[in-house]
Amino acid sequence: MKLWGGRFTKETDKLVNNFNASISFDQKFFRQDIRGSIAHAKMLGASGIITQQESDEIVQGLEGILRDIEEGRLVINDEYEDIHTFMEATLIERIGDAGKKLHTGRSRNDQVALDMRLYTRDEVMNVDGELKELMAVILRIMKDNTETYMPGFTHLQKAQPVTVAHHFGAYFEMFCRDRSRLSDIYNRMNYCPLGAGALAGTTYPLDREMTASLLGFNGPTLNSMDSVSDRDYLIEFLSALSTIMMHLSRFSEEICIWNSNEYRFIELDDAYSTGSSIMPQKKNPDIAELVRGKTGRVYGALVSILTTMKGIPLAYNKDMQEDKELTFDAIDTVKGCISLFKGMIDAMKFNTARMEDSAKKGFTNATDAADYLVKKGVPFRDAHGIIGQLVLMCIDRGISLDELPLSDYKSVCPEFEDDVYDAISLKTCVEKRLTLGAPGPEIMAKVIKIYEEYMNKN
Repeated sequence: MKLWGGRFTKETDKLVNNFNASISFDQKFFRQDIRGSIAHAKMLGASGIITQQESDEIVQGLEGILRDIEEGRLVINDEYEDIHTFMEATLIERIGDAGKKLHTGRSRNDQVALDMRLYTRDEVMNVDGELKELMAVILRIMKDNTETYMPGFTHLQKAQPVTVAHHFGAYFEMFCRDRSRLSDIYNRMNYCPLGAGALAGTTYPLDREMTASLLGFNGPTLNSMDSVSDRDYLIEFLSALSTIMMHLSRFSEEICIWNSNEYRFIELDDAYSTGSSIMPQKKNPDIAELVRGKTGRVYGALVSILTTMKGIPLAYNKDMQEDKELTFDAIDTVKGCISLFKGMIDAMKFNTARMEDSAKKGFTNATDAADYLVKKGVPFRDAHGIIGQLVLMCIDRGISLDELPLSDYKSVCPEFEDDVYDAISLKTCVEKRLTLGAPGPEIMAKVIKIYEEYMNKN
C-alpha cells in the first residue's frame, strides 16, 4: 500500500522504492505515531469532521495495534514505505472504511514532524534522567571524599592541592549545565506542528489547540511552513548531546590517566575493565576509552544535520528524512555512554595514599609556602623567588617541601620558623581555602548541601 499514486502510471522502480523507504528506521517511533494519530482522531471527532463513532473506532483500533506490537503479536515489516503507511494500512485492515478517514486534514509532512518532535521530546527527558543518575553517583563520591587529598592540575602539571570532592564537583557543575540546556530545549520545542498540513494548513476546521493539549504541548505552532520544515530543535538537541559527550570525554581522559601505572590514583573494578590477549598483566580502561571515542560519533551527527539543512528551501524536502538515523544513533550512544560511565565510577576505588603522596611530591603546596612568607612581611614577588629556590633544592635531593629541614629553609630566608610545616601541610593548604567554590571542607559542606537541594528539586 502507498499513500499516493493516483497520478502515476508506472510502479515505482524497486531500487527507487528501497532508496526512498524509511520504515527500517522510522518504525522506532511507532508509539509516537500512534499517540499522535489518536489525538488527531479525537480532535476530528470532537470537531465534527468525522462522526464520534468513527473517531472512537479509530482510537480503539490504534490502541489495539499498539498493544499487539508491544506484545509481539504484530510485526512491523518492510512491505510498507514508512511507519505511517504501515499504521494506516493495518488500521484499515482491522476496522474498515473508518480507518480511511484518519488522514483527514493531515499530511505526512506534519505527521512526521509531529512524530519526530514527540520522540525527541521523550528522549530529552530520558537523557536528562540518565544525567541525573550520574550526578547522584558523583554527589555520593563527593560526600565520601571531602578530605581525600589529590593534586589539582594546570597544563597537566601539578599545581595546587585539592580534594576528590572538589575535583568531582567540577563535573557536577558541567552536567548541571547540561541538564539546564536540555530543559531549555524541551521548553522551546514543546509546540505541536500537527495541523500544518503539507505546508499551508487545511480547509478543515481543525482544533489545533485541542490536539496540542492532548499531546502535552504548550500550544500549536504558528506558521505552517516552518512547522513542517523546522529541525532547529534537533540541531539544538544534538548540540547539547555533543556537549554532554565532550564533558564525558574530558572525564574519561582523566580516568585513563589516573588508571595508568604512572599515576595509580584509582583502581577500576574488574567488571568495567578488560585485559590483553597477549600481555597478561594488563587491565585496560576500555569503557573510558570508548566513551572518549564515541564522542566523535555524536559530533558527526551534529555536523551531518547542519550540513543537510543548510541549503534546503522552504518547506518540506526529502533531505529531511536524513535527520532520523543519525539522531537515533546519537541518542542511543549518549544514553549508553552515560549509563556505563556511571557504573564505572560508582565501582572504582581511590588510592588515597598514592594521591596524597603525589600532591606532596608535586610541590602543590609551593604557593602556600610563598603565602607563608608574605604573612611574615616578605613581598610576594620575593617570596615567589625564594620558594622557587627551595623547590629546586628539593628536586635535586628527591624530597618534598614537607621533608626539607628547617635549616635549609632558613639558609635561604631567615623568616622561616617551625610553623612552616603546619602551614604547608596538605590539610592546612586545603582547609585555608574558604572562598565559595574552593576545596576547603567547610565550603564543600555548603556546596554539597546546595547540590543535594538541587537534586531534590530537579
